[in-house]
Amino acid sequence: MTTDRPPLPPFTRETAERKVRAAEDAWNTRDPRRVSLAYSQDSVWRNRDVFLAGRPAIVEFLTAKWAREREYALRKDLWAFDGNRIAVRFQYESRDTEGQWWRSYGNELWEFDGHGLMTRREASINDVRIEERDRRIHGPRPAQ
Repeated sequence: MTTDRPPLPPFTRETAERKVRAAEDAWNTRDPRRVSLAYSQDSVWRNRDVFLAGRPAIVEFLTAKWAREREYALRKDLWAFDGNRIAVRFQYESRDTEGQWWRSYGNELWEFDGHGLMTRREASINDVRIEERDRRIHGPRPAQ
């Protein structure tokens, strides 16, 4: 039995924005298992040049990601939505294992099943080296 993950499609502007914020909040925990629960058991991903499928692969991918990308802090914004799909633009900052800071910019395309679980995630991401003094994102977004 699949547990619903509201908000459910079809999305309105309000529910799409809530879905985006819930994703941002979850990813900012840097907890791969918690994040993976937003995806269907057979979710398919393209992240940069990595292709993977299924929750175990998502957990493995995110575990490795956050071992490399330290002090990761993310912001996501709704770009567009229609039915069971959402497009997001995002940026995040992290420090690599050698101490270099990076800002990563990207776009994601999301598709959801009727239970509100993401069945498909396609992410295109570009990285820019930054100095620590140029950081703009410091931890999770403050509560509103």
